[in-house]
Amino acid sequence: MVGATADADAAFEAAKNLAARRGFRYLPAAEVAKLPTQEIIDRVQAVMKRSKPRQPDMIEAAALLGGAAPAIPTVSKALDTYWSISDAKLTGKSKDQIRRWENPRKKAVAGFIKAVSDLRIDEITTEDLYGFRSHLARRVAAGEIVASSANKDLIHLLSVIEDVARAKSIKLRFDRTKLMLKEDEAGHRPPFTPDWIRDKLLAPGALDGLNPEARAILLGMVNTGYRPSEGAMLTADQIKLDVPIPFISIEPVGGRSLKTKHSKRIIPLVGVSLQAFKAFPNGFPRYADNPSLSATVNKYLSENGLLQSDKHSFYSLRHSFEDRMLAAGVDERIRRDLMGHALQRMRYGDGAAMKHLQDVVAKIAF
Repeated sequence: MVGATADADAAFEAAKNLAARRGFRYLPAAEVAKLPTQEIIDRVQAVMKRSKPRQPDMIEAAALLGGAAPAIPTVSKALDTYWSISDAKLTGKSKDQIRRWENPRKKAVAGFIKAVSDLRIDEITTEDLYGFRSHLARRVAAGEIVASSANKDLIHLLSVIEDVARAKSIKLRFDRTKLMLKEDEAGHRPPFTPDWIRDKLLAPGALDGLNPEARAILLGMVNTGYRPSEGAMLTADQIKLDVPIPFISIEPVGGRSLKTKHSKRIIPLVGVSLQAFKAFPNGFPRYADNPSLSATVNKYLSENGLLQSDKHSFYSLRHSFEDRMLAAGVDERIRRDLMGHALQRMRYGDGAAMKHLQDVVAKIAF
């Protein structure tokens, strides 16, 4: 009775289960035809054992001779399936992190459907993908998006389609070779120069109109280079002020995961960053799981003439911290440890001592 359902996916699963109960592995008809003759005969005989005279049982035949087939989803339906097979990727993520993980994939799928069509994924050709690529390239040329954003759309779309196809044993037709657009430095967020930070961002009263928590996170970023989301998620347990060398510990907090395994780190607090955390020793509840931080800060900086160029943003403070370390000749291992970047060689030992890290940061701090 389960095998008789009209739902193609359920019928396909039922066919596989039925084949297993009869002692066979389910194979598509084309693969059954390639089996040794005796195994084909065995399968046919197993079907006929449960058939009425002169009337083969078609459900048995579908299971043992490969007549069942999974429903092939369209791109939009594939996205629905993608969520269900991606549970492991979402382990440890907060609701906001899940939202930010899902939205780019929704955007990529919607963009493909609008530019091409809501095709069945086994019908998508290389020409279709290049059609979407051309659509994205025109948007890049018009200045609507940058090449790196277009490539992210392509990567997310392919991830959805290929992961679903792999999970459902669906054969795809397209070739993804050389699909990505060439990227230049247009999408790179340049660093604030030290003079700009000192004379503009840290000028008396420059940040007074920014709400206190957002201002403190920004000032904390000046001498730590943390990602805005890393600063926002800090709590009293990760902000260590009553110790000989104050520091913050970047680690998973409250169900939120870090960007990479290398992101876990400690950073000493000095200068304006230390003062900012002294004002908020328990963290920033307003932004602990709130995606509006960057938009709020960028809007304030833009409206108050505090962005060095139209390519700069709040995130440019992170790049500035790294560039200042580079200019000061800080060892690569220490730079990467403080930034939370992977080291392109084997790591030995525990890294620099806290006092040494404090000295390094103090030399470039404001």
